[in-house]
Amino acid sequence: MTSHPPTNPHPAETHPTTAHHSPLAPTADDTKVRTLGTPETLGTLGTPDTLGTPDTPITPSTLITTDTLGTPEDPGTPDTPRTPGKWLPLLATCLGTFLLLVYATIVTVALPSIAADLHAGFGPLQWVIDVYTLALAGLLLGMGSLGDSLGRKRLYVRGLTAFTAATLACGLAPNVQVLIAARAVQGVAGAAMFATLLPLIGLTYTGRDRAKAFAIWGAVAGAAGCAGNIAGGILTHFLSWQWIFYGAVPLCAATIALSTKVLTRDATRPTHIDWPGIATFTLAALGITFGFIRGGEAGWSAPSTLLGFLVGAALLAAFLLVERSAARHPTHRPMLPLSLFRTPAFNGMLLAACVYYLSGFGFLPVLSLWLQGGAGLSSLGTASVITAQPAAFFATSALVGSALHRLPARWTLGGGSLIVGLGDLAFLVIAPGSSWPALLPGLVLTGVGAGLVSPVLPTTAMSSAPPSHAGVAAAAANSARQLGLALGIALLGTVFHQSAPPPAPSPTAYAHALHTVFLLAAALALTGGLISTHLLSRPDRTETRPTAS
Repeated sequence: MTSHPPTNPHPAETHPTTAHHSPLAPTADDTKVRTLGTPETLGTLGTPDTLGTPDTPITPSTLITTDTLGTPEDPGTPDTPRTPGKWLPLLATCLGTFLLLVYATIVTVALPSIAADLHAGFGPLQWVIDVYTLALAGLLLGMGSLGDSLGRKRLYVRGLTAFTAATLACGLAPNVQVLIAARAVQGVAGAAMFATLLPLIGLTYTGRDRAKAFAIWGAVAGAAGCAGNIAGGILTHFLSWQWIFYGAVPLCAATIALSTKVLTRDATRPTHIDWPGIATFTLAALGITFGFIRGGEAGWSAPSTLLGFLVGAALLAAFLLVERSAARHPTHRPMLPLSLFRTPAFNGMLLAACVYYLSGFGFLPVLSLWLQGGAGLSSLGTASVITAQPAAFFATSALVGSALHRLPARWTLGGGSLIVGLGDLAFLVIAPGSSWPALLPGLVLTGVGAGLVSPVLPTTAMSSAPPSHAGVAAAAANSARQLGLALGIALLGTVFHQSAPPPAPSPTAYAHALHTVFLLAAALALTGGLISTHLLSRPDRTETRPTAS
C-alpha cells in the first residue's frame, strides 16, 4: 500500500537490540525521547504510509525507533568515511525495501485475474492477501531477537533469499492453494527482512550521512507503496498476473548478490527468543481470521467457523498466559509485556492503529472486484482509481506532517480515525448505475484520515510506554495495524460476499453489498475513533503529545 534526530552518546554499533525487545526496540538509554529528534524531522521521515493499500504491511515511520538508528544529524559524530561504493549498502537495503513493500500492494488489482485463471473462490482470494499480512503481524515483534542471534545481515540475506524463492513459486503456482502457501512464505521472509533493514542502515552510516540515508530510504519506501498498485495493473493488463511475480525475480537475485557483498556484518550473541509467544499470537490471529473468512463461505453457525473462533480465542488466552509466565522468569523476556495494557494511552493508541487500518484499507480488495466486475474497468484502470487514496495520504502528510507532532495525540490518532469513518460514509453515494467517479470522495477522505494518523503513530506509541518498553510499544502498534488490516479484509470481504454472492451479482446487489461493507467500516472507525480519543485524553497517560524534544 501506500507508505522518519542532537548528540548521541551511544553509537549504534554498541547497542544491539536486547532480547526482550522487538526489532524496533531501543535500549533503555536510547529510548529517551530526546534521541528521536525534532517533530519536524520525524514528520519528514514519517510521511509515506507504505501500507496504505490492503495487503501492505508497515509504515517506514514506525521503524525510527530501533536502537541502531541514533540521531539523524549529530554534529558530534563524523560522517561515514568517503570510500568507493559508500552508498552501495543503502542501495542494497532500499532494493529490499522496495521489493517487500511492492508485494504488499501489487496483488490487490490482480485478484479478478487470479480468480479466473486458478478458479479460486472469494475465500481463497482473501487468503492470498491476508496470509502475507498475518505473517508480518505475528512475526515482526519476535524477529529482532532472531536477528541478535543470527546477525542482522545474515537474517536479512536469508530472508531475501526465501522471499525470492517464494516469489517465483507464486508465479508458478498451479492452483490457489500453492499460491497461498507461497504468499505465506513471502510474509515470513518479509518479516525477517523488515526487522533488519533500518538496523543495517544504522550500523553502516554515521552523522549527516545517516540522516541522508534514512531520508532516501523513506522516499523509496513511500514510492514502493504507490508503485505496487500501478505495477500490478500494468503487468496484469498487458501480460498476466503471473508476471507480477516473475518480473521481480531477476531484481531479487541482484539484490541478494549486492547485499552479500556490501552489507556490514554485525556481531551475533545468544538471546532468548519468545517462541511460545510468537507461535500463540500468530496462530490466534490466524484462527480468528479463519473464522471470519469461513463464516462467509459456510455460514456463521457452521462447525468449521465456530472451531476457528474457538481455537483463536483459546490461543489468545494461551498467549496471555505465556507472556505472564515469561515476565516472571529470571532469564526470559516476553514478546509483549502485559503491563503495557495498564496504560490507557497505550490501549487508545493500539485501538486507533487497528481501526484506521481496518476501516481505511480493509475494503480495497472488494472495491477492486467491484471496479472490474461491476464498473467494467480494466486492471490498469482499477489501479489508477485506487491510487487516489495514497495520493491523498501523501498530500496530507507532506502539507501538515510536521505540525501533527505538535498536536495532542487524541486529535491526530482519534481525529484521523474519525475522518476515516467519514470517508467510509462518503462511499454510500454508490448507486446501481455508479462508476468510478463515485469513489473519489471516499478514497480522498480515507487517505486524508490515514495521513493524519500514520506519521505520528510511532512516537505516540513510544510516549505511551515507559522508556524501557518504548520500542516494543512501537512494534506493537505496527502489529495492531497489520492485524486490523487482516481482520478488515476478512470481515468486510465476508460481508460483501454474503450480500453479493457470485458468480455475477446484479448492479443492485453490488450497490447493496458495498453499502453494507462501508456502513460496517464506518461504524467501526467512528466507534474506535471516539473510544481512542477518550483513552488518549485520560490524565494518567505517560505523555499527551507525540513530540520529541
